[in-house]
Amino acid sequence: MRKMIPVKDVNVTDAFWRDRMELVREVVIPYQEEILNDRVEGQEPSHAIRNFRIAAGLEDGEYYGMVFQDSDVAKWLEAAAYSLAVYPDPDLEARVDEVIAVIAKAQQSDGYLNTYYTVKEPGKRWTNLREHHELYCAGHMIEAAVAYYEAVGKRQLLDVMCRMADHIDSQFGPEEDKRQGYPGHEEIELALVKLYRVTGEKRYLQLADYFVRQRGQQPHYFEEEARQRGEKDITLTHGLWDHSYTQSHLPVLEQTTAEGHAVRAVYLYSGMVDVAMETASDDLLETCRTLWQNVTKQRMFITGGIGSQGYGEAFTVDYDLPNDTAYTETCAAIGLVFWAKRMLQVDLHGSYGDVMERALFNNVLSGISWDGRRFFYVNPLEVRPDVAAYRQDHRHVETERQGWFGCACCPPNVARLLASLGQYIYTQNDEEVSVDLFVGSEARFTVQNEVVQLRQETQYPWDGTVRLQLQLDEPLAFQLAVRIPSWCRRPELAINGELVELPKVTEKGYACLRRSWSDGDTVELQLPMQPERVYAHPAVSENAGRTALMRGPVVYCLEEVDNGSQLRDVQCPLDAAIAEETGIGDWPQAIALTFDGFRTRFPANALYAMGQLELEAVPVKAVPYFLWGNRQPGEMLVWLRQG
Repeated sequence: MRKMIPVKDVNVTDAFWRDRMELVREVVIPYQEEILNDRVEGQEPSHAIRNFRIAAGLEDGEYYGMVFQDSDVAKWLEAAAYSLAVYPDPDLEARVDEVIAVIAKAQQSDGYLNTYYTVKEPGKRWTNLREHHELYCAGHMIEAAVAYYEAVGKRQLLDVMCRMADHIDSQFGPEEDKRQGYPGHEEIELALVKLYRVTGEKRYLQLADYFVRQRGQQPHYFEEEARQRGEKDITLTHGLWDHSYTQSHLPVLEQTTAEGHAVRAVYLYSGMVDVAMETASDDLLETCRTLWQNVTKQRMFITGGIGSQGYGEAFTVDYDLPNDTAYTETCAAIGLVFWAKRMLQVDLHGSYGDVMERALFNNVLSGISWDGRRFFYVNPLEVRPDVAAYRQDHRHVETERQGWFGCACCPPNVARLLASLGQYIYTQNDEEVSVDLFVGSEARFTVQNEVVQLRQETQYPWDGTVRLQLQLDEPLAFQLAVRIPSWCRRPELAINGELVELPKVTEKGYACLRRSWSDGDTVELQLPMQPERVYAHPAVSENAGRTALMRGPVVYCLEEVDNGSQLRDVQCPLDAAIAEETGIGDWPQAIALTFDGFRTRFPANALYAMGQLELEAVPVKAVPYFLWGNRQPGEMLVWLRQG
């Protein structure tokens, strides 16, 4: 098993990603703090902090918001914790401590913590696991507690959540006097493993294992629970949910395809890997490998997005990957990153790093505006504002990023991922250090009880040169594994200036460099980047006769601001020379792609026409998908007609 590197042991120096992390520190965290305190005019009220104050007896009032409103506070706290680990800030730390003090006061005497049930339905705890997110909220707050303890060493929130975990353990498990239930929305599984790792309390790991393996067992808990609530229809709620929605249609070891709500699914799979790593459970790992193949080979968009339809925010069937109605929730791509990183800890395979990179550079970054104050919940691959504003099947599509949402899970989720980016760049064990992402950084490792420091320099994703330099007190033999992205056709690698024959050292998408390393040794990786046409599997019917453009890990799109409206009419000829152009608006380093394309000359005032239509040559400009919607509203298109 490999481990992730603590956030505080990686200093991100990268021009591209450090800018995003500083944005989180300087803009996103303060902005979201104001939102959570209902101090931003014109935005959807959150009431999340006030719910805790009411539950703590510090204010009078009624509960407001979704049943999972507590989780917005938890994710904000987690983002703040990661930021504090990298950028100490006494003022932010003091504000975090104030929020934690309120949370501690809101905890009930038996350890229970959930403002919805404390304030709104105090007599109905644990009666609706399928829908009401008690365990989900607890999981997010546990993650925040662990992150804050590891960042600044303070235990108050950690102690609060240990008491909550103890309470949950007293309520759930295989014993006859406990509930044999599990969460409708997975998240606590991975959180309990984090809590186990930081406390050493095995009951938390055992409870995580129980929640994973109990899911989908018969008699079905959600049906029994619904009967106890007196519901007539025990399998459906609001005409939406069957058991696949909550990944409880089968026991997890029998599942072979990704089903239901996409965020829940990847949170479950992440928890399964965590439990497997700590319990040496090969059965869980083999299931995750099977599910990984299904998600990434049949059910993932080119942007790294997952979840094809708005109805249920869910997976559908293999190769059903629509563009204009794609749901591709930002949280789902974030969960895919979580899962990919955990799979890398188990098995050093380039496919996991490739998907993690694809999701980060495309679907995740699309979810937040470049100024950090506006967000996408849904990330379609085609937008026509006039259609989206009218059609019922497009009602989930926002054509512009929003300042906040009534269901605001995505904005703080983006913040906590970007703030913690350092822990996704590398993995290690006692014999190996792997470079999984190309992000300029300085990292510290302990290998065979010796300190190894690694400096990575790169201008990725605009340039494919990556330089690694090692710092050691004494020579040390270990393996340095460097991911070779599958998108790169002609990679080159040199150690101290001497070329290495990559085919001889490449295993499962990684250049595995085992040798005795000395202070100052350098590895230079050249990943030539060129515009590439990408084609979808023939079964993806929406993309028949279409192509998408990529350069390195970045997916490109057309925007109306550059190309006018009716983007579906733009054709990319097979023989078009695709050129690069540096500088896009306020982003001088960004690279656009340009080519000479065609549009149709269609008869005026006609709806249909017969005969061969004339084509008009037009210049076409494509920009990185993650930047779309940052200049002005309008149409957007990823998949182009192949001329």
